Amino acid sequence: MSSYHLDHLAYLETEAIHIMREVAAEFERPSIMFSGGKDSICLLRLAEKAFRPSDLPMPLLNVDTGHHFPELNEFRDRRAKELNAKLIVRKVEDAIQSGIAVAAPGEISRNKLQIPTLLAAIEEFQFDCAIGGARRDEEKARAKERFFSFRDSFGQWDPKNQRPEIWNLYNARVNPGEHMRVFPLSNWTEMDVWEYIKQEQLEVPNIYFSHKRNCVRRAGQWLPVNDIVPPKNGEEVKELVVRVRTIGDIISTGMVESPAVSHDDIIAEIAAARVTERGSRADDKASEAAMEDRKKQGYF
Repeated sequence: MSSYHLDHLAYLETEAIHIMREVAAEFERPSIMFSGGKDSICLLRLAEKAFRPSDLPMPLLNVDTGHHFPELNEFRDRRAKELNAKLIVRKVEDAIQSGIAVAAPGEISRNKLQIPTLLAAIEEFQFDCAIGGARRDEEKARAKERFFSFRDSFGQWDPKNQRPEIWNLYNARVNPGEHMRVFPLSNWTEMDVWEYIKQEQLEVPNIYFSHKRNCVRRAGQWLPVNDIVPPKNGEEVKELVVRVRTIGDIISTGMVESPAVSHDDIIAEIAAARVTERGSRADDKASEAAMEDRKKQGYF
């Protein structure tokens, strides 16, 4: 009797495709969160494998803070067009103008303002499920998340009252006004993501690879010089060869010095890294509880 064993990446792919198909079967109005970042790029590839040759049975949704890297938005729009997928973009700036999102006095980051903007989009389109690319290895709060993560009618998450997932059985029941966040990449690591990108020959935004950029040293990391938050008095601007490991707002995304110009270079770099990728996000470093607090309020 012969046995068939999947290798590590094939197992993760199969698991994620199964979850994608569960979403399509169980929910009436699902969506895929697509930012153009490496994790959501993998999600789109998995969706292709789950549903082709049919069109994707769900639209792509992106919350644009207005502080995104322009390379990321260009890639997002182009990739959606290539896949003939419907792309819905809701802007934090519009949410501020309409009073949906209210910035705290003196707060420059729009990270928290993504929460009401996202919840308003979910209500606008009556989405009962949003698929995201979060992974458990990213940081402590996301390690608590289940594959199917229930959100109440206020869009809130209760980490102490999550539904059990025994034998890969997922409870997709939601009442009107409630919704589910689903994370097919939960069991993936940063290394798995890059090995999958290499295996599938997936294009990623060029800022993931080494390039020259003016940076300033702030709060223990290199931040890109930009018009939104210019250098402070006394800060020295340096042109460095850098890349991003994880992409957030341009004002909070730390750059890492790196010569990596290929998938193999990045994979070798990750293998030697002693800091998690979220360690280069200033908004997460502010407090160990920052991510969990935002997630309880409705953040991804």
